[in-house]
Amino acid sequence: MRRRARAPAVLAAVLWFLAAAAAGDADAGGLERAFPIVEPDYGHTKLRLAKEGLEAIQRIKTPIAAVSVIGPYRSGKSFLLNQLLSLSCDKGFGVGHMRDTKTKGIWVWGTPVEVDIDGSIVSVLYLDTEGFESVGKSNVYDDRIFALATVLSSVLIYNLPETIREADISRLSFAVEIAEEFYGRVKGQDVAFEPAKLLWLIQRDFLQGKSVQQMVDEALQRVPNNNGDKSIDEINQIRDSLAVMGDNSTAFSLPQPHLQRTQLCDLDDKELDPLYLKRRDQLKQIVSSMIKPKVVQGRTLNGKEFVSFLGQIVEALNKGEIPSTGSLVEVFNKAIVERCLKLYNERMGRAGLPVSVDKLQQFHDLAKDEARSLFDKQHFGKHHAAQSTSKLDEEIKKVFRNFGQANEYQSSKLCEARFSECEDKMEHLQVLKLPSMAKFDAGFLLCNQSFEMDCIGPAKESYQRRMSKMLARSRALFIKEYNNKLFNWLVIFSLVMVVVGRFVIKFFLLEIAAWVMFAFLETYTRLFWSSESLYYNPVWHVVVSTWETIVYSPILDLDRWAIPILVVLSFLAIYWRCLGGRKGIARSLLPLYNGSYRSSNRQRTD
Repeated sequence: MRRRARAPAVLAAVLWFLAAAAAGDADAGGLERAFPIVEPDYGHTKLRLAKEGLEAIQRIKTPIAAVSVIGPYRSGKSFLLNQLLSLSCDKGFGVGHMRDTKTKGIWVWGTPVEVDIDGSIVSVLYLDTEGFESVGKSNVYDDRIFALATVLSSVLIYNLPETIREADISRLSFAVEIAEEFYGRVKGQDVAFEPAKLLWLIQRDFLQGKSVQQMVDEALQRVPNNNGDKSIDEINQIRDSLAVMGDNSTAFSLPQPHLQRTQLCDLDDKELDPLYLKRRDQLKQIVSSMIKPKVVQGRTLNGKEFVSFLGQIVEALNKGEIPSTGSLVEVFNKAIVERCLKLYNERMGRAGLPVSVDKLQQFHDLAKDEARSLFDKQHFGKHHAAQSTSKLDEEIKKVFRNFGQANEYQSSKLCEARFSECEDKMEHLQVLKLPSMAKFDAGFLLCNQSFEMDCIGPAKESYQRRMSKMLARSRALFIKEYNNKLFNWLVIFSLVMVVVGRFVIKFFLLEIAAWVMFAFLETYTRLFWSSESLYYNPVWHVVVSTWETIVYSPILDLDRWAIPILVVLSFLAIYWRCLGGRKGIARSLLPLYNGSYRSSNRQRTD
């Protein structure tokens, strides 16, 4: 019974094992082909991820290394990858012989090649990229593909026909700039870019003369520029930008496999050039020796991590504004510099000139920080950006210098206006009809306060010195004229009171007091007091205080209202003189002359 019961269970286990093995073989067989991992969008300008290829990569649990082939379209990149993988054209990457490019975007061979590196199993992915310079595409799209391959790869094979052109160096330099820039945007600007190992692969029919390594070394050498030629400076900048590749570059030459290049997929190895087969095997060994796991921030990536990193870079490339290699990076950064300068000008315009030097400096610091922040976000390339940064700083200094000059002009203009107002005010106070020290001091204080409040900016200090001298001069002149005018007014006042007391109101005591005051001012002061001692005498101080109380107060300014008040008093005096006597008002006073002795009834005696 037990044996009969065990038989079905064992049979079921065997069937499950065979089914699982068959499914595994089916999966493995399904991965032995090329998959797209990055495709162009409809406009062939940006990139998008291909789900099918990414799923093939996500299955990988071991560290990943990527070998990418880049180069012009129709240069044999797909055929080269098939040769490295020992695959025929009908099984490996698609090879096209038409004018349009066969590979679109970036493709990966679904079955990674596992190799042992330093005792660890590494899965090597072979990536085929869309050739650049083909029709119907923008330069920006080519640059994104080139940059993406540069970032993802552990080994980057730059496949070039015949020789190295300046455009090839420029394109590689530009791709490195893009890769370095957007790697920093994804992982942080402080994270060092870890470039791929570069293999210059020159496919040519002649192998005599200079070796390809000599060709590469000479092509990457700086060009002497004793005359300061700008075009040569640009060429040297391109070579300097490749310094990040360091010593991680190798050059190798590969002859053409056969004269009939369009029939390569139909030929067996025995039909290919023996020298090509020999160099191909050497190339495989060189590529194998260069392979290292892809390292990001000091750690290797498995399948899921590699796909995540790929998605981050694609997103950054699509979002970021990228100049095309048809235009220089400096031209692109120049436009950004202009935008930053425009922002700086807008922020500085908010200062509202004139302002103090310290406040203008504060606006400058804030505006400069905003402009530099904008430049750091939008500028392109670390190596090319150095000159743009210097250019931005120089332009900001020029603009700030112009703002400083404008601030000085506006400050001088404003302070000059306030100074002129105060000068006119002081001149007006000098010619008061009724001089008043209190009124002069009030005007002096108000003028000084308005100047201190309104005059701002770098010109304030010099105008303060001018203001102080002008006010001191005006005050000294006013004090000198004040005493003389007050003395003369007192003399005139005493004479007026004599006339009023004798002829207008006929008040004897008023007339006597006026005569005494006149005699005192004209005789005693001149005989016994000098002009200096008079003005420092306590009696004079009492006179000045009385005068100031009468002439000027916050409520009544006699200098302004003297004439109206005099007219009113004259009218009252005439009215009193003409009508007041009839009503007996005059008898209430003590008249000096009223003719009463003439009408007396007292008899005259001898």
